Amino acid sequence: MDILRSKKGFICDMDGVIYHGNRLLPGVREFVEWLYREKKEFLFLTNASGRTPKELQQKLLRMGLDVDERHFYTSALATAKFVSRQSPGCSAYVIGDHGLFNALHDAGIMINDVNPDYVIIGETANYNFDCICRATYHVMSGAKLIGTNTDLTGPTENGIMPACRALVVPVEMTTGVSAYYVGKPNPLMMRTGLKMLGAHSDEAVMVGDRMDTDIIAGIETGLDTVLVLSGVTSRETMKNYPYRPRLVLDGVWDIAAV
Repeated sequence: MDILRSKKGFICDMDGVIYHGNRLLPGVREFVEWLYREKKEFLFLTNASGRTPKELQQKLLRMGLDVDERHFYTSALATAKFVSRQSPGCSAYVIGDHGLFNALHDAGIMINDVNPDYVIIGETANYNFDCICRATYHVMSGAKLIGTNTDLTGPTENGIMPACRALVVPVEMTTGVSAYYVGKPNPLMMRTGLKMLGAHSDEAVMVGDRMDTDIIAGIETGLDTVLVLSGVTSRETMKNYPYRPRLVLDGVWDIAAV
């Protein structure tokens, strides 16, 4: 714990670490106060693509937690950055919510449902058979398939729900084309996070609730790793993976409990 608390930068997942749905998890307020008090650099790095950083900031504010907008980075922003650098001025058929659409628009990527260069899929409640058929048609016609993140499920106040990869899989299976996923554990997103923190990997820690995205992302990027049990992973399911976090905590409140 002393090693953990001495780190310069903290990269934290949000769902299952900071909140469940619209409920702030216990001890999060104390954890954020500790980050500010100890003058730590921190970033809420989320694979969720549906909201903009401003909306995430406002969501926490409604829960009584005031965090500046600059502390948020999403898989939607990472996806927009990746695609715009790969193919400036390209177009995309998009399945997702406004957080993804806004990020793509700001990166100069045009929405196109006729002959797009890319099919980009993120989380959304507006998912139906027509979306799958359109995405399948475009991929079969040569569009490149992108997923904002690899999460199959996500935690909510009402339990587990399907996440991005669950929405991409029908298109992958139908077309035989594997999507390229930009969010965690892709090192592209992690390196951007470290750059935003102004920290080297040796100086930073990844705090998350998922072994298959958060913890493996931290390990492969060279960060210290902390698994919190406030989300989707238990001590029992953790044993299913061939790698381990350095620390396992009940929640982020353990970090601030000095």
